[in-house]
Amino acid sequence: MTRSPDSRPGAGPGTAAPTALRQRLAELRGPSVAPVPLDARALAALAANPGCHRRALLDGAGVDKAALARAVGAPVTFGQSQFAFVRGHSFEARVKSDGGAELVRLLHDRLADGSPAPGPDSVDTPDLSAAGLQGRTARTALALREATAAGRWAVLDHPLLALTVAGTPAYLEPDAIVVHPDGGWTVVEIKSFAMIDGSADAAKVGAAARQAAVYALALEAVAERVAEGAAAVREQALLVCPKDFSNLPAAALVDLRKPLATTRRQLERLTGVAEIAAGLPEGTTFDLSGDGRTPTRPAGELAEALDAVAAAYAPECLAACELAFHCRARARAADSVQTLGRGVRAELGGLTTVASVLAAAAGEAGSPDDPAVAALRRASALHAEALALASADEGALAGAGR
Repeated sequence: MTRSPDSRPGAGPGTAAPTALRQRLAELRGPSVAPVPLDARALAALAANPGCHRRALLDGAGVDKAALARAVGAPVTFGQSQFAFVRGHSFEARVKSDGGAELVRLLHDRLADGSPAPGPDSVDTPDLSAAGLQGRTARTALALREATAAGRWAVLDHPLLALTVAGTPAYLEPDAIVVHPDGGWTVVEIKSFAMIDGSADAAKVGAAARQAAVYALALEAVAERVAEGAAAVREQALLVCPKDFSNLPAAALVDLRKPLATTRRQLERLTGVAEIAAGLPEGTTFDLSGDGRTPTRPAGELAEALDAVAAAYAPECLAACELAFHCRARARAADSVQTLGRGVRAELGGLTTVASVLAAAAGEAGSPDDPAVAALRRASALHAEALALASADEGALAGAGR
């Protein structure tokens, strides 16, 4: 599956970040602070909440959100444990120890398309080493073109892809990409969570699918640019996990059609980082100190800088964003209905605070012609009726007991 050049996120002419924008983002991050690169996990979380200008700006500027959260006194502790990290690297090395033949065998078995099984010497592993991010990206594109033209199986180990998001380039490194003899390209995700009796945790599989969709979007751009119609990014990713409680690999094909469509649509909706940065007060910066990590600026000053950028908090942020606790505290202080979740927020229409919701339900505010207000009053009446019936039943039972 490929897309036209005009439909790719951020692929239009003039989307490259100009020098002025790069300088402005460096000022926001801190002139002496190296940017934190965007990865597929961050892009998947960003796509899940495209209305959050705060995350779009901080990720686009490469600000270390974890360090910033600690500096404002709202650290979030989530992520992969050190044990899981080590186990994941060990398992990935085990899967790739034979030069990619095991990955190709797993993929061929899951496809079950009747094609000949790959032989022992039928898998190429091109060298992807190059200097710098741009060099590695160009080398990956060249290797993909050569492998597609060769008409053989090939495994690209940790290739580097580029994707422009909201005017900011992001460099992405999937675990592997398999090139099929027919010119198809399959994204490979290697995870450390177990696949027990052929199935894995649905939430973890969903997260892996969203990350694979980001890689597939970046691959589409490469296919359009270098493969000249000879390649197609497959709409299924190969998920490789430990089998049961062993260190042996098991694999499954994960459908990417829905996460691809969702991620593409959400990334296209992202407000440009330049537009957000232009609306900030003069002198706004998220620089913590000279080294960018040891906070020397007052926490209140950093919090004020954060509050200058609009956020779209939702409870789901607690599992995906380092600033979630800070944003939740601000949303609670503002009595915002965002703390109740996106679904509830969407149903409440113009009612933006919990106090206004309660007042509308009690008949003290709001127009009865407003569907949200009418639904709240109806629910309040049903609640009162249920309480009255329960009280009457309790009284009857008490009388019968006497």
